[in-house]
Amino acid sequence: MFHMYVGVRAGGGIGDEIDDPAGDEFEVERIVFDITFFFFVIVILLAIIQGSEYFDTVPHGFEIHTLQEHNLANYLFFLMYLINKDETEHTGQESYVWKMYQERCWEFFPVGDCFRKQYEDQLG
Repeated sequence: MFHMYVGVRAGGGIGDEIDDPAGDEFEVERIVFDITFFFFVIVILLAIIQGSEYFDTVPHGFEIHTLQEHNLANYLFFLMYLINKDETEHTGQESYVWKMYQERCWEFFPVGDCFRKQYEDQLG
């Protein structure tokens, strides 16, 4: 975990300017926040930007895709829904996402792919 945390902050930018949390009473929370922030900002947004190349070639475009099909707010609302829902009432899909969320495994996000792209690829 140490190497991942230091690797996230290394290499210039704001990571060089913020204070090291070593010895701080909120050290663990800060490390978790920094890694989570890195994941969402770098990994997810980078995947969105790279995915825009495909959608620039189709009639509906990337903007419509991110506003309707893969709106980030909908993912946030879904996670909040799962947080507030009794675990015994989860459906199979909700249980899967809830388990992944608790493990901080973000593989359930459709990064770099979507059903429309798969369908259009099959059509040729």
